[in-house]
Amino acid sequence: MSITWVLRPEDVARIRFAFSPLWELVASLRTLQGPARQSIHLPWLKAVRPRLAGLELAELFALVPPNGYLADFITPPPDTPMPDFAAELERVRQASPEAAREEAAQIEGTDRAVLQRFMDDPVAGVARVADALEAYWEACFAEFWPRVYGLLERDVLRRSRQLAQGGARELFAGLGRAVVWTGERLLVDRPWCTVGGLHGDGLLLVPSAFWWPSVAVMSAPYQSTLIYPVLGVGTLWEQGPPPAPGALAALIGRSRARILLALAEPATTSALAARMSLTPGAVSQHLGVLSDGGLAVGMRVGKQVVYRRTPVGDTLAGQA
Repeated sequence: MSITWVLRPEDVARIRFAFSPLWELVASLRTLQGPARQSIHLPWLKAVRPRLAGLELAELFALVPPNGYLADFITPPPDTPMPDFAAELERVRQASPEAAREEAAQIEGTDRAVLQRFMDDPVAGVARVADALEAYWEACFAEFWPRVYGLLERDVLRRSRQLAQGGARELFAGLGRAVVWTGERLLVDRPWCTVGGLHGDGLLLVPSAFWWPSVAVMSAPYQSTLIYPVLGVGTLWEQGPPPAPGALAALIGRSRARILLALAEPATTSALAARMSLTPGAVSQHLGVLSDGGLAVGMRVGKQVVYRRTPVGDTLAGQA
């Protein structure tokens, strides 16, 4: 069986890429429940298992069972190329309780009592789920996200060039055997069958490390989205844990070292301030020093300025 999307020329023209910290976080819940399915992530599993005892994950596991459908409201398709986790989490908090209840009712093979509690009061349930996601992120994922981000970013840059140079046929041919492009139809091998067009908003392509090697789809009422396995996932955990500031802090100061290391993931001043527990003014001042020193650079994305490390900054951070 397969999902068949009919892509008109205007749909092909509106293909875009993005990646999502929230999607990776939610996908990692399945990694926790079925380690054998993704043994490639064992280094991460070993690092985070001791941290799970203090977390309330029963409701998340109920909404994200080991197999089959998971509640879509906790993985809204990213609405920008480089979404910030806090912004994505806020979209979960703003999810429609009625829609969340309907989605929870579709889930099979999970703890029915936990699901029923959620469905009995979806307003409170959505709030609990968002809080649980935030706690899980802080305990088990935030420090590893820059590494995952780098892998996803490289994939998007590679695929974007592929689309520009070889068109849709070459792009879709590289997304794995589960995805077949006929020239006007995109067939995605999934355990149910639907045929139809997109609903006017183009197609969003999202690479994933923690859903690897599978594909996933989302459609109406959400943005039409294809989640596909990222390339190079085998290199994700080759190195040791994320570097600590150490000598870098002695060289440029602790706060600037932390910001420079955090800029492995491009971020805005406000996002960095929230992550570092600093004021936006202080972060802006540190970014000015890093930029003047050739270690960071700002780029405008829509209405925001996003900062990232320069190659010199990458080299310095890599030696920390």
